[in-house]
Amino acid sequence: MAKKQFKAESKRLLDLMINSIYTHKEIFLRELISNSSDAIDKCYYKSLTDNNIIFNKDDFYIRLSINDEERTLTISDTGIGMSKEDLESNLGTIAKSGSFDFKENNEHKDGVDIIGQFGVGFYSAFMVADSVTVKSKVLGSDEAYKWKSSGADGYSITPCEKDTVGTEITLVIKPNTEDENYDEFLDPYNIKSLVKKYSDFIKYPIKMMVKKSKVKEGTDEEGKEKEYEDYFEDETLNSMVPIWRRNKSELKDEDYENFYMDKHFGYEKPLKYIHVSVEGITSYNAILYIPANVPFDFYTKDFDKGLELYSNGVLIMNKCSDLLPDYFGFVQGLVDSADLSLNISRELLQHDRQLQFIAKKIQEKIKNELLAMQKEDRDKYEIFFNNFGRTLKYGVYSDWGTHKELLEDLLLFYSSTEKKLVTLNEYVSRMKEEQKNIYYATGETVDKISKLPQAEVVADKGYEILYCTDEIDEFAIKVLMKYKEKEFKNISSADLDIKPDENENDEVKEKNKDIFNFMKEALDGKVKEVKASKRLKNHPVCLASEGELSIEMEKVLKTMPDNPGNIHAEKILEINTNHNMFNTIKNDFDNDKEKLKKLANVLYNQALLIEGLTIEDPVQYANDVYELLQ
Repeated sequence: MAKKQFKAESKRLLDLMINSIYTHKEIFLRELISNSSDAIDKCYYKSLTDNNIIFNKDDFYIRLSINDEERTLTISDTGIGMSKEDLESNLGTIAKSGSFDFKENNEHKDGVDIIGQFGVGFYSAFMVADSVTVKSKVLGSDEAYKWKSSGADGYSITPCEKDTVGTEITLVIKPNTEDENYDEFLDPYNIKSLVKKYSDFIKYPIKMMVKKSKVKEGTDEEGKEKEYEDYFEDETLNSMVPIWRRNKSELKDEDYENFYMDKHFGYEKPLKYIHVSVEGITSYNAILYIPANVPFDFYTKDFDKGLELYSNGVLIMNKCSDLLPDYFGFVQGLVDSADLSLNISRELLQHDRQLQFIAKKIQEKIKNELLAMQKEDRDKYEIFFNNFGRTLKYGVYSDWGTHKELLEDLLLFYSSTEKKLVTLNEYVSRMKEEQKNIYYATGETVDKISKLPQAEVVADKGYEILYCTDEIDEFAIKVLMKYKEKEFKNISSADLDIKPDENENDEVKEKNKDIFNFMKEALDGKVKEVKASKRLKNHPVCLASEGELSIEMEKVLKTMPDNPGNIHAEKILEINTNHNMFNTIKNDFDNDKEKLKKLANVLYNQALLIEGLTIEDPVQYANDVYELLQ
């Protein structure tokens, strides 16, 4: 039979598909195996309405065969097969899908799930093959036909001999080039690994004769040197039944843990697993894992978040980032759904409502499971939070606080009174009746924060303080603004919103106004104001801040490589007028104003040191201290 030409548009599509659509050449095997699975599915669905067709699942399988000498890889199945017209229609017109037509014509039947619906997966074979031969015999026919093509130059269809119903696809693998090693597609071990990677959960056996070795009979006796001989064994390469489709009651913790390690999600037991099965308008199964430890590259730009995505047990994407928001990027696992709209290469997803629906439901499930862990197994939750709490805080801060209500109840902070990590809800439940705000303090460590002079008045009131030691903490709190209508208040804020005790005399401020103004001028713009403190009890001075930018935020921003250098919080130097140091200040104001200038700078720099900020001129600071000590 004369060679037929593909249509012009088909030629262009074939060239595009071979060179552009697929990212990895190895995808061809997944596509051909999926087509074989479809062909067997069609037999099953035909048997539901045709009593003459007996579907015995044990008779249906997919077989792979390698011939090194002829450089061929053959994929055969015992499925429904194709007639001459089917070969012409399905393989002669690129992007014409027999599977899609079959599904369209059988929409009224429940459970019709056909993987290959776009008709280009077959042609991925030309990425690795110089020529492709298809022999097929359709169910119910005595005739068989052969389709053969070397690519865009066209194809031929001729009668052939074939004893059994089904399809046999033979690829003549390309010779190696300087850039490509095509021999790997003739390597049984590589083929086995590709089946395991992409098609492990195809529901029909994928078989291959595998070369193995054993001790030659008669040489394993004592005193004799063992000799080995090769033999071939028919091996099923895929596991067929995915764990996520099995009944949860059949599975044990060990099953989930072994699957976690088998899939290389991690190399030790996960902290928690979540098994999800949803039936409805969009149906899907998922197994999600929370790692016990932080992946080594988690907080680097090289970390790829995302879940494995399957369609009917066939791996579509290794990392589908659209299924996980960044703040839950630590979750490992997979999702399997037959309802997703895939594009022609199956490597990319259309951003459709099904995908968005699944992502939303997974997000809700993760949150609910974390809240349950927080309530029922606090020790385990604290392990999780110590590992990934920073990610949740970044989630609160990112996207202008869009996700804050979703994440706020998952946050933990160290409590000044409880001496342990607490939730915001636990803090609010313990608030005193007259307390208006949630008080927090920032610093490098819990120990350093506990010694801050600004905490004195808050602690004296018996108010609980949340200690924030992550650089992201205050940024997240600023975005939260409130929790259960209680505003957050930094203990270093100029306005603590705490009613002063009766013995605090506001006349002190007016009486010493000239002293404070002099000290402000001596500091030459370093502070917005110098004033009498209502918060200090035992310390002589401290810094407070006004405005949205706090002292701690200034410190964090200054450590960033691209900071403009002119970031400054509006600082207020507060003086404890009940401290002995204030007597020295008053004496110097009356008798030695030059000395007071040096003292003002020393006190200011000491306040900076308490906050963990850098002194701008340490030499001048040291000289001032020396002079004051004389």
